Amino acid sequence: MADPQTQPPHHPDPIRQLEAVVARLRDPAGGCPWDLEQTHASLVPYVLEEAHEVADAIRHGDDRHLKEELGDLLLQVMLHARIAQEEQRFDLNAIAESISDKLIRRHPHVFAGAEAADSAAVKATWDAIKAAERAEQTADGAPSRSPLSDQLAGKVRGQPAMAGAMTISKKAAKAGFEWDDLAGVWDKVHEELNELKEAVASGNRAHAQEELGDVLFTLVNVARWCGIDPEAGLAGTNRRFLDRFSRVEAALGGDLQGRGIQELERLWQQAKAQIRAEANSPAS
Repeated sequence: MADPQTQPPHHPDPIRQLEAVVARLRDPAGGCPWDLEQTHASLVPYVLEEAHEVADAIRHGDDRHLKEELGDLLLQVMLHARIAQEEQRFDLNAIAESISDKLIRRHPHVFAGAEAADSAAVKATWDAIKAAERAEQTADGAPSRSPLSDQLAGKVRGQPAMAGAMTISKKAAKAGFEWDDLAGVWDKVHEELNELKEAVASGNRAHAQEELGDVLFTLVNVARWCGIDPEAGLAGTNRRFLDRFSRVEAALGGDLQGRGIQELERLWQQAKAQIRAEANSPAS
């Protein structure tokens, strides 16, 4: 049983209680070694992972899972706030005050007597206020020579790479930076794929990574032209792969070691056929 002396003080406010728990984890005198090693940079993968797990819980409509994942995401906020507080830069109160001020400032139709007839008007007001704030933050107040690029850079900063690529693609196309037809997009896909093959063959991993990014970006443009969601498509592929892979594992008793590719491929095709048959069978 844990020593009561090591427990953080109980607080009736759950948020403050969590703040105290995180402070205890980060306490140099007896805190958690893993938590003490973390920095803003080292926590980035966990922030992204937890955000994606929240989205997954929402897609599945699982409240218990959603509550848990939102808690994990909140923990990331708390850790970042604590690290900044230790460095005397800002704290959780400053974070809360900042977002409260922003929400009040960007909702004049709620807090300042302005009017907004619908959500489109709200978005227009939000964007106008955000643009004014950005202009105030520029060093000399001079208008940007690349306003669309500046806007997109800020917008995609907080998006996953694939979602960011779609945002950039849509905005650039709307501004006129667009192919004449889908055939032109496919030509670009093949061009970028050939460049990726050459980069991989050269053994230059940095170059190959750049070319892989170009291929993926161009495929996002294919998705835009076809009106399909690449993120949803890839998420579906992930689910299908795991379904098939789990059946291959089960058929081999959970042990894939030492199996030949021909045996694995045969079981893979069997799993695909089994899933297809299950999907086409009448509901019982």
